[in-house]
Amino acid sequence: MDNAQRKLITLDEFTIQETRKFPQATGELSALLRDIGLACKMINKQVRKAGLVDILGKHGATNVQGEEQMKLDIYSNETLISVLKNSADCAGVASEENDNEVCFDDSFSAHSKYVVLFDPLDGSSNIDVNASIGTIFSIYRRVSPLGGPCTKEDFLQPGNKLMAAGYVIYGSSTMMVYATKLSVNGFTLEPSIGEFCLSHPNLKCPEKGKIYSINQGNSSKYDDNLLAYLKYCMEDNKAEGRPYSHRYIGSMVADMHRTLIKGGIFMYPADSSSPKGKLRLQYECNPMAFLMQAAGGLATTGTENILDIVPAELHQRVPIYIGSKQMVSKALEFVKEGAIVA
Repeated sequence: MDNAQRKLITLDEFTIQETRKFPQATGELSALLRDIGLACKMINKQVRKAGLVDILGKHGATNVQGEEQMKLDIYSNETLISVLKNSADCAGVASEENDNEVCFDDSFSAHSKYVVLFDPLDGSSNIDVNASIGTIFSIYRRVSPLGGPCTKEDFLQPGNKLMAAGYVIYGSSTMMVYATKLSVNGFTLEPSIGEFCLSHPNLKCPEKGKIYSINQGNSSKYDDNLLAYLKYCMEDNKAEGRPYSHRYIGSMVADMHRTLIKGGIFMYPADSSSPKGKLRLQYECNPMAFLMQAAGGLATTGTENILDIVPAELHQRVPIYIGSKQMVSKALEFVKEGAIVA
């Protein structure tokens, strides 16, 4: 069957088909993924005209109705909260933009099984230079009793308890990539029909790549073990495919999307100015680690598997080494001799 004859499978159709594989499934998780997709389509619409909006009035200006215009990251946060609050399948949310979790108090939400955590607009500092940005999300089954409001404990679960996680990248095309424990699948937004359509089924991260991604401008803050690994990456060794190419966009979604598709390693290590790491465990590291490991890759802090960490607070930060299995394993030989990852 050629491309012209191939039937497009939308995100809605795909999630429904997946639900049918499990007779006990209620469809709530699938509906929640579709709700997240809807919110991200709304965010995408604003991203696509961000340049025009900036020309017409920057943050702090007012429009003709006298309303203050919002920054894109604030808009993204409020859009996700609004859509998920109106969903019948979400008990509450936690966002990188909010100090505390937001528990929905209506009767439908009280009986909802799931909570959602998200970084509404990752890499938003790249908006001004028109580089790729994205939304990261993760879904947990709540541990608090149904029938009442969700609690903080619902949001402080380790990544190995995730039901689904993924991201939407607003790039040259808009893509949604999400993982369950079974597989990782990518959907590209088809603008003419306004639907995410399956474009990258059953994604697998290559076991080895040729790209390392790190903010090398911080190298004066790195320890000797990490510097030795960076030297290894830059060494000329044709037999082993080195030197590796260095690529760093500064948007985790964009760097991770490249790593997933092409292979490689992405690192945001601890350093002298951020001894506990900089990226947030619940909004960035856990969802990306869950997705990468579902695709056959690895994710570690350098001392332990990301997904095994029991979070102590909503905005906890950790170091991360993530990507192709062989490359992460090699990095561990330098940064933590004898480290074990699942």
